[in-house]
This record gives sequence, C-alpha cells and structure tokens, in this order.
Amino acid sequence: MNNLNQRIANLSPEKLALLEQRLMKKGTSGVKKQKITRRHLEPSPLSFSQQRLWFLNQLEPNSPFDISIAMQLSGVLNLEALQQALNAIVVRHEALRTTFAYVNENPVQIIGDTNTVELRVIDLSERYNTDCEAEVQQILKKETEFPFNLSADLMLRATLVRLKEEEHILLLVMHHVASDGWSLGILFREIAGFYEAFSIGSPSPFAELPIQYADFAQWQRQWLSGEVLQTQLNYWKQQLANAPTLLELPTDRPRP
Repeated sequence: MNNLNQRIANLSPEKLALLEQRLMKKGTSGVKKQKITRRHLEPSPLSFSQQRLWFLNQLEPNSPFDISIAMQLSGVLNLEALQQALNAIVVRHEALRTTFAYVNENPVQIIGDTNTVELRVIDLSERYNTDCEAEVQQILKKETEFPFNLSADLMLRATLVRLKEEEHILLLVMHHVASDGWSLGILFREIAGFYEAFSIGSPSPFAELPIQYADFAQWQRQWLSGEVLQTQLNYWKQQLANAPTLLELPTDRPRP
C-alpha cells in the first residue's frame, strides 16, 4: 500500500465523500471505495488521530487543543432559535457529545445523550463603546484558553457577547479531538441552516447522517490491522532505516 492510499484512509467520512465526488466528475476510478457502516461495538475505540490527542491530553490536561470560530452577528437576533440551532448541532453530530474513558487498559469513546448546549451570554450593551474592544478581545481569549475535560464535557462551548441590541459576537470553541479545520465550515453552514429554519418555525432542513465519526473510528481500527498494518510498518521501517539518530539543526541555545 502506498502513501496515497494511507492518506485517503485517514480522511474523515466527509472528506472521503468529497474526494470521491471530485474524482467521479473527472472520470477517475483510481480510488477503491471503502464501505463504512454503522458500528456494532459500544463503547467504540478511538481513531488513531483521536488517540494521539487523547494521549497528549493525558500528558498535559490543562493545555488547550481547541479550534474556535468567532462570528459577528448583525441585525435582530432570535436567541431562542440560536439556542435551538446549537442544540440541534449536538444532536446531529455524536462527536460533539462524546466523552472519553479508560476501559480495560484502552481509551474508548462514549456517546452521551446530552442534547443541550449551554449558551453563555455576556451583555456589554449598556456600556459598550470603542473603549470596550480590549475587554471583548480579552473575553474571547479567555474562553478559547479554558481547557476541556475530555471525560465529562461537551466538546462544544458557545459564548454570545452582546455589544448592542443588534450587534453580537458568537464564539464557538471545540476540542480538536472532535473537530478539525474542515469541521468549521460544516459547523457554520449547519448552524446557519438550523437557525434560519427554526426562526420561522420550520423543521430541520438536514437529513439524518448515515454514519458518525465513531463509525469511521471503528472501521479504521478494523481495516488498519493485520496484513495492512504490517505492510505500513514495513514501508516506514524501510524509509527510515538510514535516518540520522540526531537531526543537526542550528540552535540559539546549547542542546540539553
């Protein structure tokens, strides 16, 4: 198995689907479709990328491994519809309501039943002016630096800063174990879709997802094992066989 196949195997379900769509448009048939089905094991194992982040969190529990997005909202805000949209996002994506435990000497992910996101509202409207910009930035910075507890917290935090009656900043913070840069676009698009629908009393505009991230994690663990795993190990052992023991780079201080 070559490096391209390995990179494809590490793609999220959404990225894999997008790649296949683009290749199909070009008439390319070089990617062997990998069937991912709903998992049958609970609790589910972690994907390799999740396990890496979980391990780093065990080493440094207070270090932030977060992804955040701040959105400027202008106009009349329907706070109830926004709360419903955030709740719907957590219900739709299991990864955002997943906690992590250590069971039988292995980390596992546990899908929770929580369907409510606590939307923290900070109201600066009575005293907001240009002099408050530093305070706003400090609030946003503090929210992004607060660490997640992977064994108990939702993997999504939401803070709404009210600047004026029709001016708000919505800050969303997710732990990297449940999201990546690609996820931000999906999150933004779906929150906007939910908000628009709920503001006029319409139902969810999105169909139920056929698979969840835990399904991918289980598939990845089953696929990248045995002969496939050994092939990968042999490849990298060969590639790194003559690698230098010490990488000589110029430094500004003596090497310890």
